[in-house]
Amino acid sequence: MTKHTSQRERIFLSPPTMTGRELELVKEVFAQNWIAPVGPHLTRFEGAFTEYLGGGHAVALSSGTAAIHLALLLAGVERGDEVWCPSFTFIGSCNAAVHMGATMTFLDSDATSWNLDPHLLADSLRSRAEANRLPKALILVHLYGQPADVDPIRDVCGEFGVPVIEDAAEALGATYKGRALGLDGTAGAYSFNGNKIITTSGGGMLVTRNEAMADRARYLSTQAKQPLPYYEHTEAGFNYRLSNVLAAIGIGQMEALAGLVERTRAVFDRYSMAFADTPAIRMMPVPEWATNTHWLTCLTLDPTLTRATPESIRLRLERMNIESRNLWKPMHLQPVFEQCEMIGGAVADRLFRDGLCLPSGAYLTNEQIDTVAAEVLAGVRE
Repeated sequence: MTKHTSQRERIFLSPPTMTGRELELVKEVFAQNWIAPVGPHLTRFEGAFTEYLGGGHAVALSSGTAAIHLALLLAGVERGDEVWCPSFTFIGSCNAAVHMGATMTFLDSDATSWNLDPHLLADSLRSRAEANRLPKALILVHLYGQPADVDPIRDVCGEFGVPVIEDAAEALGATYKGRALGLDGTAGAYSFNGNKIITTSGGGMLVTRNEAMADRARYLSTQAKQPLPYYEHTEAGFNYRLSNVLAAIGIGQMEALAGLVERTRAVFDRYSMAFADTPAIRMMPVPEWATNTHWLTCLTLDPTLTRATPESIRLRLERMNIESRNLWKPMHLQPVFEQCEMIGGAVADRLFRDGLCLPSGAYLTNEQIDTVAAEVLAGVRE
Protein backbone atom coordinates (compact mmCIF):
# COMPACT_ATOMS: atom_id res chain seq x y z
CA MET A 1 0.00 0.00 0.00
CA THR A 2 1.31 3.45 -0.92
CA LYS A 3 2.16 5.53 2.14
CA HIS A 4 0.66 9.01 2.20
CA THR A 5 3.24 11.75 2.78
CA SER A 6 0.61 14.47 3.02
CA GLN A 7 -1.74 15.21 5.89
CA ARG A 8 -4.15 16.87 3.47
CA GLU A 9 -7.74 15.67 3.55
CA ARG A 10 -8.15 13.01 0.89
CA ILE A 11 -9.30 14.14 -2.54
CA PHE A 12 -11.47 11.36 -3.93
CA LEU A 13 -11.94 10.42 -7.57
CA SER A 14 -15.72 10.84 -7.85
CA PRO A 15 -17.65 11.01 -4.57
CA PRO A 16 -21.40 11.68 -4.43
CA THR A 17 -22.66 15.25 -4.16
CA MET A 18 -25.72 15.66 -1.95
CA THR A 19 -27.76 18.86 -1.84
CA GLY A 20 -29.83 18.36 1.32
CA ARG A 21 -33.03 18.03 -0.66
CA GLU A 22 -32.50 14.26 -0.78
CA LEU A 23 -32.81 13.96 3.02
CA GLU A 24 -36.06 15.93 2.99
CA LEU A 25 -37.52 13.49 0.48
CA VAL A 26 -36.31 10.44 2.39
CA LYS A 27 -37.95 11.79 5.55
CA GLU A 28 -41.13 12.17 3.53
CA VAL A 29 -40.90 8.49 2.54
CA PHE A 30 -40.47 7.43 6.16
CA ALA A 31 -43.39 9.59 7.25
CA GLN A 32 -45.56 7.88 4.64
CA ASN A 33 -44.09 4.43 5.48
CA TRP A 34 -43.44 3.57 1.82
CA ILE A 35 -40.35 1.49 2.68
CA ALA A 36 -40.69 -0.94 -0.23
CA PRO A 37 -39.90 -1.43 -3.94
CA VAL A 38 -43.17 0.31 -4.69
CA GLY A 39 -44.58 3.72 -3.86
CA PRO A 40 -45.24 7.25 -5.05
CA HIS A 41 -41.60 8.36 -5.05
CA LEU A 42 -40.68 5.51 -7.37
CA THR A 43 -43.28 6.72 -9.84
CA ARG A 44 -42.11 10.33 -9.45
CA PHE A 45 -38.50 9.36 -10.05
CA GLU A 46 -39.37 7.52 -13.26
CA GLY A 47 -41.48 10.48 -14.37
CA ALA A 48 -38.66 12.93 -13.71
CA PHE A 49 -36.36 10.74 -15.75
CA THR A 50 -38.59 10.51 -18.80
CA GLU A 51 -39.17 14.24 -18.60
CA TYR A 52 -35.40 14.76 -18.71
CA LEU A 53 -35.08 12.37 -21.67
CA GLY A 54 -37.86 14.16 -23.51
CA GLY A 55 -40.03 11.07 -23.86
CA GLY A 56 -40.01 7.32 -23.65
CA HIS A 57 -40.61 5.13 -20.62
CA ALA A 58 -38.42 4.46 -17.58
CA VAL A 59 -38.22 1.55 -15.14
CA ALA A 60 -36.23 2.14 -11.94
CA LEU A 61 -34.10 -0.87 -11.01
CA SER A 62 -31.55 -2.00 -8.45
CA SER A 63 -28.54 -1.39 -10.70
CA GLY A 64 -27.38 -0.45 -14.17
CA THR A 65 -26.31 -4.07 -14.65
CA ALA A 66 -29.89 -5.18 -13.97
CA ALA A 67 -31.05 -2.70 -16.60
CA ILE A 68 -28.63 -4.14 -19.18
CA HIS A 69 -29.73 -7.67 -18.28
CA LEU A 70 -33.41 -6.90 -18.80
CA ALA A 71 -32.64 -4.97 -21.99
CA LEU A 72 -30.82 -7.99 -23.40
CA LEU A 73 -33.77 -10.20 -22.50
CA LEU A 74 -36.12 -7.76 -24.22
CA ALA A 75 -33.87 -7.91 -27.29
CA GLY A 76 -34.28 -11.69 -27.40
CA VAL A 77 -30.76 -12.72 -26.34
CA GLU A 78 -30.56 -16.36 -25.26
CA ARG A 79 -27.91 -18.84 -24.16
CA GLY A 80 -25.44 -19.51 -26.94
CA ASP A 81 -26.09 -16.24 -28.77
CA GLU A 82 -23.29 -13.85 -29.67
CA VAL A 83 -23.29 -10.32 -28.25
CA TRP A 84 -20.95 -7.56 -29.40
CA CYS A 85 -19.56 -4.81 -27.20
CA PRO A 86 -16.69 -2.32 -27.35
CA SER A 87 -13.65 -3.66 -25.56
CA PHE A 88 -12.78 -0.33 -23.97
CA THR A 89 -15.37 -0.28 -21.20
CA PHE A 90 -16.11 -1.37 -17.64
CA ILE A 91 -16.93 -5.06 -17.20
CA GLY A 92 -20.47 -4.20 -16.09
CA SER A 93 -21.28 -3.53 -19.75
CA CYS A 94 -21.00 -7.22 -20.60
CA ASN A 95 -21.34 -9.23 -17.37
CA ALA A 96 -25.09 -9.65 -17.79
CA ALA A 97 -24.63 -11.16 -21.25
CA VAL A 98 -22.05 -13.59 -19.87
CA HIS A 99 -24.39 -14.71 -17.09
CA MET A 100 -27.08 -15.27 -19.70
CA GLY A 101 -24.76 -17.74 -21.43
CA ALA A 102 -23.99 -15.50 -24.40
CA THR A 103 -20.61 -15.39 -26.14
CA MET A 104 -18.89 -12.00 -26.18
CA THR A 105 -17.08 -10.49 -29.14
CA PHE A 106 -15.25 -7.20 -28.58
CA LEU A 107 -14.57 -4.33 -30.97
CA ASP A 108 -12.11 -1.45 -30.93
CA SER A 109 -12.84 2.22 -30.30
CA ASP A 110 -12.15 5.25 -32.46
CA ALA A 111 -9.71 7.96 -31.40
CA THR A 112 -12.33 10.68 -31.89
CA SER A 113 -14.71 9.67 -29.12
CA TRP A 114 -12.97 6.74 -27.38
CA ASN A 115 -16.19 4.82 -28.03
CA LEU A 116 -17.12 2.12 -30.53
CA ASP A 117 -15.65 2.72 -33.99
CA PRO A 118 -18.69 2.90 -36.33
CA HIS A 119 -16.63 2.15 -39.45
CA LEU A 120 -15.11 -0.95 -37.88
CA LEU A 121 -18.58 -2.03 -36.79
CA ALA A 122 -20.02 -1.58 -40.28
CA ASP A 123 -17.22 -3.55 -41.94
CA SER A 124 -17.50 -6.32 -39.34
CA LEU A 125 -21.28 -6.63 -39.68
CA ARG A 126 -21.04 -6.85 -43.47
CA SER A 127 -18.39 -9.53 -43.18
CA ARG A 128 -20.45 -11.51 -40.69
CA ALA A 129 -23.60 -11.16 -42.80
CA GLU A 130 -21.81 -12.79 -45.71
CA ALA A 131 -20.91 -15.68 -43.40
CA ASN A 132 -24.44 -15.78 -41.92
CA ARG A 133 -23.00 -15.17 -38.43
CA LEU A 134 -24.54 -11.92 -37.27
CA PRO A 135 -24.60 -11.12 -33.53
CA LYS A 136 -27.86 -11.24 -31.62
CA ALA A 137 -27.33 -7.79 -30.10
CA LEU A 138 -24.87 -4.91 -29.74
CA ILE A 139 -24.16 -3.19 -26.42
CA LEU A 140 -23.25 0.39 -27.31
CA VAL A 141 -21.37 2.13 -24.50
CA HIS A 142 -21.26 5.89 -23.88
CA LEU A 143 -18.01 6.05 -21.93
CA TYR A 144 -16.86 8.56 -19.28
CA GLY A 145 -19.84 10.83 -20.02
CA GLN A 146 -19.09 10.87 -23.76
CA PRO A 147 -21.73 9.84 -26.34
CA ALA A 148 -20.79 7.32 -28.99
CA ASP A 149 -21.49 8.26 -32.62
CA VAL A 150 -25.04 6.93 -32.42
CA ASP A 151 -26.54 7.58 -35.86
CA PRO A 152 -24.21 5.53 -38.09
CA ILE A 153 -24.10 2.75 -35.50
CA ARG A 154 -27.89 2.61 -35.20
CA ASP A 155 -28.30 2.76 -38.98
CA VAL A 156 -25.92 -0.08 -39.80
CA CYS A 157 -27.33 -2.24 -37.00
CA GLY A 158 -30.82 -1.55 -38.36
CA GLU A 159 -29.65 -2.59 -41.81
CA PHE A 160 -28.70 -6.01 -40.47
CA GLY A 161 -31.47 -6.36 -37.87
CA VAL A 162 -29.15 -6.23 -34.84
CA PRO A 163 -30.79 -4.72 -31.72
CA VAL A 164 -28.82 -1.95 -30.00
CA ILE A 165 -28.68 -1.75 -26.20
CA GLU A 166 -27.31 1.61 -25.05
CA ASP A 167 -25.13 1.47 -21.95
CA ALA A 168 -25.39 5.07 -20.78
CA ALA A 169 -24.39 4.20 -17.19
CA GLU A 170 -21.67 6.87 -17.16
CA ALA A 171 -23.36 9.45 -19.38
CA LEU A 172 -26.40 10.97 -17.68
CA GLY A 173 -26.53 14.60 -18.75
CA ALA A 174 -24.65 14.08 -22.02
CA THR A 175 -26.30 14.65 -25.40
CA TYR A 176 -25.75 13.45 -28.95
CA LYS A 177 -26.64 16.03 -31.59
CA GLY A 178 -28.78 17.71 -28.96
CA ARG A 179 -30.73 14.67 -27.80
CA ALA A 180 -30.44 12.67 -24.60
CA LEU A 181 -29.01 9.16 -24.70
CA GLY A 182 -30.71 5.81 -24.28
CA LEU A 183 -33.73 5.99 -26.57
CA ASP A 184 -32.15 5.40 -29.98
CA GLY A 185 -31.92 1.63 -29.63
CA THR A 186 -34.12 -1.16 -28.33
CA ALA A 187 -33.49 0.00 -24.76
CA GLY A 188 -30.96 1.92 -22.71
CA ALA A 189 -29.45 1.58 -19.26
CA TYR A 190 -28.32 4.15 -16.70
CA SER A 191 -26.49 3.68 -13.39
CA PHE A 192 -26.93 5.54 -10.10
CA ASN A 193 -23.98 3.96 -8.34
CA GLY A 194 -22.36 6.09 -5.65
CA ASN A 195 -19.70 7.47 -8.00
CA LYS A 196 -21.96 8.56 -10.87
CA ILE A 197 -23.18 12.06 -11.83
CA ILE A 198 -26.31 11.42 -9.74
CA THR A 199 -26.66 8.62 -7.24
CA THR A 200 -29.28 6.70 -5.32
CA SER A 201 -26.38 4.94 -3.52
CA GLY A 202 -27.09 1.96 -5.75
CA GLY A 203 -29.60 1.74 -8.55
CA GLY A 204 -30.23 1.99 -12.26
CA MET A 205 -32.83 2.81 -14.88
CA LEU A 206 -34.01 0.99 -17.98
CA VAL A 207 -35.35 3.34 -20.65
CA THR A 208 -37.12 2.62 -23.92
CA ARG A 209 -39.55 4.20 -26.37
CA ASN A 210 -41.53 0.95 -26.44
CA GLU A 211 -44.26 0.98 -23.80
CA ALA A 212 -44.82 -2.77 -24.04
CA MET A 213 -41.12 -3.38 -23.39
CA ALA A 214 -41.18 -1.09 -20.37
CA ASP A 215 -44.20 -2.93 -18.98
CA ARG A 216 -42.45 -6.24 -19.60
CA ALA A 217 -39.30 -5.03 -17.83
CA ARG A 218 -41.33 -3.82 -14.86
CA TYR A 219 -43.11 -7.18 -14.67
CA LEU A 220 -39.87 -9.19 -14.85
CA SER A 221 -38.18 -6.96 -12.28
CA THR A 222 -40.83 -7.74 -9.67
CA GLN A 223 -40.51 -11.54 -9.73
CA ALA A 224 -42.85 -11.91 -12.76
CA LYS A 225 -45.89 -11.91 -10.51
CA GLN A 226 -49.21 -12.28 -12.29
CA PRO A 227 -51.84 -9.55 -11.61
CA LEU A 228 -53.85 -11.73 -9.24
CA PRO A 229 -54.80 -11.40 -5.55
CA TYR A 230 -52.47 -14.32 -4.77
CA TYR A 231 -48.93 -15.14 -5.90
CA GLU A 232 -48.94 -16.91 -9.25
CA HIS A 233 -46.01 -17.11 -11.63
CA THR A 234 -45.93 -18.48 -15.17
CA GLU A 235 -42.23 -17.72 -15.61
CA ALA A 236 -39.20 -16.92 -13.48
CA GLY A 237 -38.57 -13.23 -12.83
CA PHE A 238 -36.05 -11.17 -10.90
CA ASN A 239 -35.89 -9.09 -7.73
CA TYR A 240 -34.60 -6.01 -9.57
CA ARG A 241 -36.96 -3.19 -8.57
CA LEU A 242 -35.54 -0.06 -6.92
CA SER A 243 -36.85 0.77 -3.45
CA ASN A 244 -39.09 3.78 -2.87
CA VAL A 245 -36.53 5.09 -0.34
CA LEU A 246 -33.74 5.19 -2.90
CA ALA A 247 -36.08 6.65 -5.48
CA ALA A 248 -36.62 9.60 -3.15
CA ILE A 249 -32.87 10.24 -3.18
CA GLY A 250 -33.02 10.02 -6.97
CA ILE A 251 -35.73 12.70 -7.18
CA GLY A 252 -33.56 15.11 -5.20
CA GLN A 253 -30.55 14.30 -7.37
CA MET A 254 -32.52 14.82 -10.60
CA GLU A 255 -33.54 18.27 -9.35
CA ALA A 256 -29.82 19.07 -9.06
CA LEU A 257 -28.70 17.37 -12.29
CA ALA A 258 -28.20 20.48 -14.42
CA GLY A 259 -26.01 22.10 -11.80
CA LEU A 260 -23.98 18.93 -11.21
CA VAL A 261 -23.27 18.54 -14.93
CA GLU A 262 -22.37 22.20 -15.25
CA ARG A 263 -19.84 21.78 -12.46
CA THR A 264 -18.22 18.56 -13.79
CA ARG A 265 -17.75 20.31 -17.13
CA ALA A 266 -16.20 23.28 -15.35
CA VAL A 267 -13.83 20.89 -13.54
CA PHE A 268 -12.70 19.47 -16.89
CA ASP A 269 -12.26 22.96 -18.33
CA ARG A 270 -10.11 24.09 -15.40
CA TYR A 271 -7.83 21.06 -15.76
CA SER A 272 -7.66 21.71 -19.52
CA MET A 273 -6.53 25.29 -18.93
CA ALA A 274 -3.88 24.12 -16.47
CA PHE A 275 -2.47 21.63 -18.97
CA ALA A 276 -2.90 23.77 -22.10
CA ASP A 277 0.81 24.55 -22.45
CA THR A 278 1.98 20.97 -21.85
CA PRO A 279 1.91 18.99 -25.12
CA ALA A 280 2.67 15.74 -23.28
CA ILE A 281 -0.82 15.87 -21.74
CA ARG A 282 -3.79 15.33 -24.03
CA MET A 283 -7.30 15.75 -22.68
CA MET A 284 -10.14 13.44 -23.75
CA PRO A 285 -11.38 14.78 -27.11
CA VAL A 286 -15.00 15.87 -27.54
CA PRO A 287 -16.45 15.40 -31.06
CA GLU A 288 -18.50 18.22 -32.53
CA TRP A 289 -21.68 16.14 -32.31
CA ALA A 290 -21.31 15.47 -28.58
CA THR A 291 -21.72 17.27 -25.30
CA ASN A 292 -19.75 15.38 -22.68
CA THR A 293 -20.63 15.55 -18.98
CA HIS A 294 -17.00 14.74 -18.12
CA TRP A 295 -18.22 12.42 -15.39
CA LEU A 296 -14.52 11.73 -15.03
CA THR A 297 -11.80 14.04 -16.31
CA CYS A 298 -9.68 11.79 -18.50
CA LEU A 299 -6.33 12.41 -20.17
CA THR A 300 -3.56 10.57 -21.94
CA LEU A 301 0.19 11.05 -21.72
CA ASP A 302 2.31 11.14 -24.87
CA PRO A 303 5.18 8.70 -24.19
CA THR A 304 7.32 10.45 -26.81
CA LEU A 305 7.16 13.73 -24.86
CA THR A 306 7.48 12.61 -21.24
CA ARG A 307 9.04 9.82 -19.21
CA ALA A 308 6.06 9.91 -16.87
CA THR A 309 3.51 7.11 -17.08
CA PRO A 310 -0.06 6.91 -15.80
CA GLU A 311 1.22 4.68 -13.01
CA SER A 312 4.00 7.07 -11.97
CA ILE A 313 1.49 9.94 -11.86
CA ARG A 314 -1.06 7.83 -10.00
CA LEU A 315 1.51 6.89 -7.35
CA ARG A 316 2.67 10.50 -7.04
CA LEU A 317 -0.91 11.64 -6.45
CA GLU A 318 -1.54 8.82 -3.99
CA ARG A 319 1.44 9.94 -1.91
CA MET A 320 -0.32 13.30 -1.69
CA ASN A 321 -3.56 11.59 -0.59
CA ILE A 322 -5.20 12.17 -3.99
CA GLU A 323 -7.15 9.36 -5.64
CA SER A 324 -6.75 8.79 -9.38
CA ARG A 325 -7.26 5.78 -11.61
CA ASN A 326 -6.08 4.24 -14.85
CA LEU A 327 -8.48 4.26 -17.77
CA TRP A 328 -10.50 1.07 -18.11
CA LYS A 329 -8.47 -2.02 -18.92
CA PRO A 330 -10.01 -3.30 -22.18
CA MET A 331 -12.12 -6.41 -21.96
CA HIS A 332 -9.98 -8.32 -24.48
CA LEU A 333 -7.03 -7.95 -22.08
CA GLN A 334 -9.01 -9.30 -19.12
CA PRO A 335 -8.17 -12.91 -18.15
CA VAL A 336 -11.88 -13.75 -17.88
CA PHE A 337 -12.35 -12.96 -21.60
CA GLU A 338 -9.06 -14.32 -22.99
CA GLN A 339 -10.94 -16.79 -25.21
CA CYS A 340 -13.21 -14.13 -26.75
CA GLU A 341 -12.73 -12.71 -30.21
CA MET A 342 -11.37 -9.16 -30.52
CA ILE A 343 -11.86 -7.10 -33.69
CA GLY A 344 -9.12 -4.46 -33.89
CA GLY A 345 -7.63 -3.29 -30.61
CA ALA A 346 -4.88 -0.73 -31.21
CA VAL A 347 -6.88 2.27 -29.94
CA ALA A 348 -8.18 0.52 -26.81
CA ASP A 349 -4.69 -0.77 -26.02
CA ARG A 350 -3.18 2.70 -26.37
CA LEU A 351 -5.81 4.36 -24.22
CA PHE A 352 -5.24 1.88 -21.41
CA ARG A 353 -1.46 2.20 -21.69
CA ASP A 354 -1.40 6.01 -21.71
CA GLY A 355 -4.58 7.08 -19.89
CA LEU A 356 -5.47 8.36 -16.43
CA CYS A 357 -8.63 9.62 -14.67
CA LEU A 358 -8.27 12.58 -12.30
CA PRO A 359 -10.54 13.63 -9.40
CA SER A 360 -13.68 14.88 -11.09
CA GLY A 361 -16.61 15.17 -8.71
CA ALA A 362 -18.90 18.17 -8.66
CA TYR A 363 -17.81 18.66 -5.04
CA LEU A 364 -14.25 19.64 -6.08
CA THR A 365 -13.15 23.15 -5.25
CA ASN A 366 -11.01 25.15 -7.64
CA GLU A 367 -8.22 25.02 -5.08
CA GLN A 368 -8.33 21.22 -5.07
CA ILE A 369 -8.32 21.09 -8.88
CA ASP A 370 -5.30 23.38 -8.95
CA THR A 371 -3.53 21.20 -6.38
CA VAL A 372 -4.11 18.05 -8.43
CA ALA A 373 -3.08 19.76 -11.67
CA ALA A 374 0.14 21.06 -10.09
CA GLU A 375 1.11 17.55 -8.96
CA VAL A 376 0.37 16.11 -12.41
CA LEU A 377 2.46 18.80 -14.10
CA ALA A 378 5.35 18.25 -11.69
CA GLY A 379 5.26 14.54 -12.41
CA VAL A 380 5.17 15.02 -16.17
CA ARG A 381 8.09 17.46 -16.12
CA GLU A 382 10.41 15.40 -13.94
